[in-house]
Amino acid sequence: MAIEYRITLDDEHEFSYRIELDRQYDQERAAIAPKWTRLDYQQCSNCPLNKEQFSHCPAAVDLYRVIEDFHGLPAITKAQVWVRTPEREYSKLVGLEEGLRALLGVIMATSSCPVLGRLKPMAQHHLPFASNQEFILRTVSLYLARQYFNYREGRHADWELKGLVRLFQQLQLVNQAFWQRIHDTCEGDSNLKAFLTFFSMSSSMTYSLETQLQKIRPLLMSPGDLLE
Repeated sequence: MAIEYRITLDDEHEFSYRIELDRQYDQERAAIAPKWTRLDYQQCSNCPLNKEQFSHCPAAVDLYRVIEDFHGLPAITKAQVWVRTPEREYSKLVGLEEGLRALLGVIMATSSCPVLGRLKPMAQHHLPFASNQEFILRTVSLYLARQYFNYREGRHADWELKGLVRLFQQLQLVNQAFWQRIHDTCEGDSNLKAFLTFFSMSSSMTYSLETQLQKIRPLLMSPGDLLE
């Protein structure tokens, strides 16, 4: 199962990517990857990987081609982004920052990184160009569905979403480290701004989850419920 991306800037600049959702750490690709992808280069403070087994960061190895393709391009550049998932196709004219945020997100969530891998269920139901409200709704819904199955199968169910906050606290550490990884290699601002917007969406799940939940409450409750 794969997700395809095609990003077109003009008649001379078109980039295509095929992201296999079930893929393994690629030792051969890691061997030719740039130095900023090495595991010990700006390594995440919460990284559980052993450099004896992983010479390079799995997510960075998966990402470096995209980072190099858009090296030096400003975030305000307009791009026609076409996405094909196993279920449907999407196409939208966006700023390069928004297109890259969607692409980088699905690549990171399906990498062999144990922390980012917790987002794989979202990647398997990928929604490119998601708004912050959609991001919150999908994230909380998937988490609560998992808690329901925990409850049904006799395990602890976290209905208060404490585990979700802890997860995004871990993801924040990863996002911050990745920003440092690519900061020195990017001349333009497109890659950096894509990471910063991805980081800001993750931050909302840790610092203001209750506020975010109140924003989506009207979408889920009937008028009668809202008056209670």
